Amino acid sequence: MTDTPTQLFIGGAWVDAADGATMSVDDPATGEILCHVADAGPKEARLAEEAAVRAQTEWARTAPRVRSEILRRAYEIIIERTDELAHLMTSEMGKPLAEARGEVVYAAEFFRWFSEEAVRIDGGYGTLPDGRNRMLLSRRPVGPCLLITPWNFPLAMGTRKIGPAIAAGCTMVLKPAPQTPLSSLALAAILKEAGLPDGVLNVVTTSRAGEVCEPLLRGGRIRKLSFTGSTAVGQLLLAQSAEAVVRTSMELGGNAPFIVFEDADLDKAVDGAMVAKMRNMGEACTAANRFFVHRSVAEEFGRRLAERMGALVVGPGTREGVDVGPLIDRTGRGKVEELVADAVERGARVLVGGRTPEGPGCFYPPTVLAGVDPASRLMGTEIFGPVAAILTFDDEDEVVSRANDTPWGLVGYVFTEGLDRALRVSERLEVGMVGLNTGLVSNPAAPFGGIKQSGLGREGGRMGLDEFLEYQYLAVPVG
Repeated sequence: MTDTPTQLFIGGAWVDAADGATMSVDDPATGEILCHVADAGPKEARLAEEAAVRAQTEWARTAPRVRSEILRRAYEIIIERTDELAHLMTSEMGKPLAEARGEVVYAAEFFRWFSEEAVRIDGGYGTLPDGRNRMLLSRRPVGPCLLITPWNFPLAMGTRKIGPAIAAGCTMVLKPAPQTPLSSLALAAILKEAGLPDGVLNVVTTSRAGEVCEPLLRGGRIRKLSFTGSTAVGQLLLAQSAEAVVRTSMELGGNAPFIVFEDADLDKAVDGAMVAKMRNMGEACTAANRFFVHRSVAEEFGRRLAERMGALVVGPGTREGVDVGPLIDRTGRGKVEELVADAVERGARVLVGGRTPEGPGCFYPPTVLAGVDPASRLMGTEIFGPVAAILTFDDEDEVVSRANDTPWGLVGYVFTEGLDRALRVSERLEVGMVGLNTGLVSNPAAPFGGIKQSGLGREGGRMGLDEFLEYQYLAVPVG
């Protein structure tokens, strides 16, 4: 921890909050304080915004190859420091080291992907229908951006936003989650080392998100907001962005259905369920929330899933052999406890887990519930914990209707061996992404995002770069 920056990163310099304010970063496995980091207020946020605005014009003129090579160097540094960054992430967030190492590689891949896309930003040229005029299209950076990242993937959510912003030629103010600021500060140090000019990236850690972000969104100099977090906060930020007509992209909540048909390969389905449910201890917007299993295979699926989840080892993420680390904090664990208790009161059977262990830390055991009442609270909210809730269905129309009966539409999972059914059901699901016979949809080269109240826009892939670019049309008369 001694080498990790704990100050604000503004204009290429490490600075304290003006009033000397700090906030603690806690270890969710022990409850102990890891360190204190600077706790910014509106004044520091404005300084970060000013630094981004000052740097924008020159940064936008930078050659695409220069931007590409900065990202590539940052990618290589991250890969070289995989273990160091993984230990840092596990300390502040709790996920097991093996999973943290996987996130470091995943995070680095966003920089590699967008380093390759930076030199492929194109425009267009064409003859307009009247034949007398030409259309010249160019693409340019949208301008200074405010990036707000969550705590559950503290490194990857940073690179997924920073990567395309750098590639497009945008400057940034990054506000990481207060629970996990260290990964973002380490990332800022890496980008400075990789040659990113001063002021292009500014990092403001704060426990006062409203005081810091609202003035920036209403001020008229921030031209783009990229936010990952809850739907409720996203709605508030959309309202704040409206006054200055700030361009927005948002990856919000999810309530993912996981559908297992009677013809599914149950080995594949259980493997997929383990990934879709247990990645990051279930603390993911893509986590399978509602398991709809055909009545004819529900008992066998539940038995197998409970056996696999019950075999997982729970403990501090830094300990060898641990599969499941702590949840982020006691508030998060308390929510899971309440949702499970409500489901059990309504008649759900606990196949495995379901009881909070004694001792320090925010641990909760992998839990499988069968016979869940559709009216249970966990059917209508993100669980954000290691709990799989199984319901049964009898026919395709029924399960599609129930899967779509939610205001969210981020991702869905479908397990079937029938190609026609796979395509038909996938097309009918009201989601932005579908995992077909797989529990993992995230990939830097693919467009990540949802519909309905799960968000606006896409991150990753070529579409992720489009979010940070504007078109300019030039009309050219030729005679």
